[in-house]
Amino acid sequence: MYECLNEVYKILTPIAEKNRDWKKLINIHSKLQDAFSKIDALEGRRIFGTYFRVGFYGSKFGDLDGEEFIYKEPMLTKLPEISHRLEGFYSDRFGAENVVIIKDSNTVDNTKLSADKACIQITYVEPYFDEYEYKDRVTSFEKNYNIKRFIFSTPFTPDGRAHGELNEQYKRKTVLTTMHMFPYVKTRIQVADRMSWVLTPIEVAIEDIQKRTRELSSAINQDPPDHKILQMVLQGCIGTTVNQGPMEVAHIFLSDLVESRKPPSRLQNKLRLCFKDFSKK
Repeated sequence: MYECLNEVYKILTPIAEKNRDWKKLINIHSKLQDAFSKIDALEGRRIFGTYFRVGFYGSKFGDLDGEEFIYKEPMLTKLPEISHRLEGFYSDRFGAENVVIIKDSNTVDNTKLSADKACIQITYVEPYFDEYEYKDRVTSFEKNYNIKRFIFSTPFTPDGRAHGELNEQYKRKTVLTTMHMFPYVKTRIQVADRMSWVLTPIEVAIEDIQKRTRELSSAINQDPPDHKILQMVLQGCIGTTVNQGPMEVAHIFLSDLVESRKPPSRLQNKLRLCFKDFSKK
């Protein structure tokens, strides 16, 4: 966290100046030079912590029953790694036969869980910011410092399956707010508030096209250019995938505009504008 050095030395430098401690000042400025050089050299290549939401369910947890925490793990930690670690830790406490890891990110219904089991639900989450916050959070450091809101998405269909056809694919987005900011003296902080909303199938499609456009834009603007990355992103953008490609999205949500010539709804118009931007890229 090289940026923090500057903030600390803003307090210490005037003291060294007042004491006319030139050696100390030489030391301070050489350390600052090192820190700024690293920030410049590593621009765009720094990786910070990974965050997971962990929910505890069952009377075996005592006061923790029904509580949620955000865990800050070392960079690039994968979901199976933290699952294995927590399962091992609580198996030692309660016995392996009493610990159950909930594999999905759906809302937990306590009535469907075994009362005598210790159930743990682990979900990967990402820092969440409102649109206006991005003007002050430009660098990767700023997007990973003093953060307390995290988001995760749960795909679902009306008939209970996680994934389905495009026209029946909904998505629930959940934002969790912790009691304190990360980084903190502890690597897990309790969740103080949660808020969720549901995206309709056309909103899910809009988000998907916007994400593809962002990926394409960043691949195009790479410096120096990397044709392998661009090729990979292009294939991902226009190739048909498990949940169909942009062609199918346009067909399902926009074809009735051509056939009936009726004016587009607000969301259809937004999707058309997203496609326009996507085609341009």
